Amino acid sequence: MKVQVHAIHFNADQKLVASIQAKLNKLETFYDQITSGDVFLHVASGVGKVREKYLEIKLAVPGAILFVKEKAKSFEEALDLALNALAEQIKRFKSKTKQVKPNRSIDLLGME
Repeated sequence: MKVQVHAIHFNADQKLVASIQAKLNKLETFYDQITSGDVFLHVASGVGKVREKYLEIKLAVPGAILFVKEKAKSFEEALDLALNALAEQIKRFKSKTKQVKPNRSIDLLGME
């Protein structure tokens, strides 16, 4: 899966980007047709040493876009929360696409 990480108004270190890539690749165990992903990292503006970190993930799957937004005290914590939410969304999406409609046979000749 191709993942692009966008750090808004700061530079993300390679360790964080590699961690995000590795953890998003694990989502392919739930659904292997994920085509791409975009991750947006924001730091809340404000005064103080501890500022809220926002993480948004947008995954493209055939027929839909899955999106989650989380905030936490660190990007790693927000990533874990977002991955749990995405795993649930993927499971729901997969179950909706796998639902089999009842087989309705067409009786053209009046025979079964």
